[in-house]
Amino acid sequence: MSFFAPPPVVEASVFTRLPEHFRTPRKNAWGDANRGGLPIDSFLEGPSFDRQGRLYVTDIPYGRIFRITMDGQWELVTEYDGWPNGLKIDKTGRIVITDYKRGLVQLDPDTGTVTPLLETVGSEGFKGVNDLVFGPKGEIYFTDQGQTGLQDPTGRVYRLAPDGQLTCLINTIPSPNGIVYDPALNHLLVAVTRAQQIWRIPLHHNGVVGKVGVFANLHGGMAGPDGLALDAESNLYIAHTGFGSIWRLSKFAEPLLRIRSSAGISTTNLAFGGPDGKSLFITESQTGSILRADVPVAGLPMYSHA
Repeated sequence: MSFFAPPPVVEASVFTRLPEHFRTPRKNAWGDANRGGLPIDSFLEGPSFDRQGRLYVTDIPYGRIFRITMDGQWELVTEYDGWPNGLKIDKTGRIVITDYKRGLVQLDPDTGTVTPLLETVGSEGFKGVNDLVFGPKGEIYFTDQGQTGLQDPTGRVYRLAPDGQLTCLINTIPSPNGIVYDPALNHLLVAVTRAQQIWRIPLHHNGVVGKVGVFANLHGGMAGPDGLALDAESNLYIAHTGFGSIWRLSKFAEPLLRIRSSAGISTTNLAFGGPDGKSLFITESQTGSILRADVPVAGLPMYSHA
């Protein structure tokens, strides 16, 4: 049941595609577990802009990080033994990646060197970390999804403090995916892919988690909500993978806009960019494309750590 009329629809255009010389379709272990065993040439995720206005994206199955100029030129920054998913760049230029194989890692964009930041929780490995966001005091919030879902609702959200203290905020999520922090409302919003929901995690100023609830329900489909982004007015953008759409919701979860893919249906993640921050760049992983759409409000900047 929906209480709202369908929101206006706009179509995203293709900004650029992964060049052919980076495409060699083949089977691999990640694709066997996550893409039905089909040969794949890439799976793009983790879009984030650096201070020079260049767009970084990850390629999960082949451990590649690409850097894209605003005229659509691709550069391979690094290729390493990992499955990089989420990638965020703060105002200082620090690049942190959630790597399904290796936990949290850091990337030196000049040398392409990837170094460990947090490989385990205690002495145990993570289920498979997915996405991250910086907080205002230098903390990192990140999701640990693995293969959790409705059959195994044990996905987790962690907070890593600047001093290295790791706190599990919640451990009962069926497939936690994209994550954002809203400084105006002091809460986290988490995409819960297999439940077709966005969860809200209130954060009290003493660090205690408040009453966790459902912020929004999606209609369903072949996959669910994936990457998230906030604009400067606390409106939430949701990459609905498997449906080829981006939803814009108000801070009260009212549907305001649908952005429809002009390529495939695997709209996995998104980031604000452009000269005024009012362009939305979207990874579409089925075709290895980056989509672009104009939006009415600039994106919320990433934080600099304290």
